[in-house]
Amino acid sequence: MRIAVLGARGQLGAAVVHECTARPGGPGNHEVIAFDHLALDITDAAAVAAAMERVQPEVIVNCAGYNAVDAAEDHPVDALQANAFAVRTLARVATAQGATLVHYSSDFVFDGTAGQPYTEEDRPNPRSVYAASKMIGEWFAVDAPRAYVLRVESLFGRAPAGPPAKGSATVIVEALRAGRTPRVFEDRTVSPTYVIDAARATRQLVEAHAPAGLYHSVNSGRCTWVEFAREAARLLRVEPRLEAVRMADVSMPAARPQYCALSNEKLASIGIVMPSWQDALGRYLEGLRTNG
Repeated sequence: MRIAVLGARGQLGAAVVHECTARPGGPGNHEVIAFDHLALDITDAAAVAAAMERVQPEVIVNCAGYNAVDAAEDHPVDALQANAFAVRTLARVATAQGATLVHYSSDFVFDGTAGQPYTEEDRPNPRSVYAASKMIGEWFAVDAPRAYVLRVESLFGRAPAGPPAKGSATVIVEALRAGRTPRVFEDRTVSPTYVIDAARATRQLVEAHAPAGLYHSVNSGRCTWVEFAREAARLLRVEPRLEAVRMADVSMPAARPQYCALSNEKLASIGIVMPSWQDALGRYLEGLRTNG
């Protein structure tokens, strides 16, 4: 297949490019056309339409977006342009070209008041500008006749030749490796997502021509950030010196869902079983040891 990846130099985008690109010994067997922000601004509707008309992809994978959660509170138009209206453009382009659209969303669409992992059937209730922009993006994405909306969260890791890893998990791991004491939430529950596994699930969904729709694409299981940090320390064989804090004690411009674990049982029901977050963390740390 010919696959266009937008946001191809981001943490997830680079993983999707690596996973899908045809190469000796690689899992993917596709022609991938990669667009970073410099090559294509997804908020420029005319440019997006022209680029997709030029390359004629069978699949459009949108890894681009506005991810500055706190800044979005002061810049709502920027968040909506990238996370919502740009997705509307992509859905229209995919419809016109008969292409499959893959778009990524977030656990932030939920309010975090649940006591068990959210499923795709649970009703969103966004509590921030960023969260609202992601939810609207979901609505626009499914306007395409064949669209996959994949909710991911707490991304960690990097693809070979991809950008440096970032996010809460990376901050924790880097602090532990350096002998510092990371500050971690003891009362925020997440389903960490290894970008390598999310990219693999994306490829498998598209290749299998799975039923279109909404899927949670996270590593299996759930943990607080304290539990994540302790497991990282165990795998690194370092003392788990942590500063545990509660969400109520930390001032942040944008509200975060406190309980935001996601169930990936729907993904498993079509034969795509995501490894546990512990397994994913172990592979990520082993890669750090191997590659320095």
